[in-house]
Amino acid sequence: MGSEVSTGGGGKARGRDERRQAIVGAAFTVFARQGYARTCVQDVAREAGVAKPTVYNHLADKESLYRQAVESAADRVGAQGLAVVDGLREVAAEDDPREALSAVGRGLLRVCHDEDARAVHRLADAEAARFPGLAASARERTALRLRSALADRLARLVLAGRLRPCEPEVAAEHFLALLTGPLEYRPDADPEAVAEAAVEVFLRAYGTG
Repeated sequence: MGSEVSTGGGGKARGRDERRQAIVGAAFTVFARQGYARTCVQDVAREAGVAKPTVYNHLADKESLYRQAVESAADRVGAQGLAVVDGLREVAAEDDPREALSAVGRGLLRVCHDEDARAVHRLADAEAARFPGLAASARERTALRLRSALADRLARLVLAGRLRPCEPEVAAEHFLALLTGPLEYRPDADPEAVAEAAVEVFLRAYGTG
């Protein structure tokens, strides 16, 4: 007997969810490689290792595949950014935040400039006319979610006396701009140096020393 039968209803649900996730992941890979226009459902089925009808059993059409693929990848990228920002949680009142901010900066640069992150925004922007709201959805799941989480951590540093009183969301925007801005102009810049410079400037503006 197949595993979906032998493991009961819960096993069937898990198996179906896992297969859907695999299809959505394969779709993102193919769309990132080929773009929307050059991709067909058969390409996604082949990448996922399933039959074409199986794809349609989980997602109704190519348009649904595209939206789900981009949003699922955006959620994944966003979660990676949140995990990095969580590194500020342990900074105590007596700690110098420089080291923790530098580690967060390096981590965020890795996440923001990873190929998946680039592909999410490239795909969302490329098909903005066909998928109204998709670019905004991707931004909400990545940049805006990250800003909110970073603002929360910076607010805690303000309360702990490690940063001067400020508007946390504005401070978060400044920190993120200091990280990502230089690489827009110098894509080959050393991320380590960029992170260190960003923290130096940020602490000159928001530090208590």
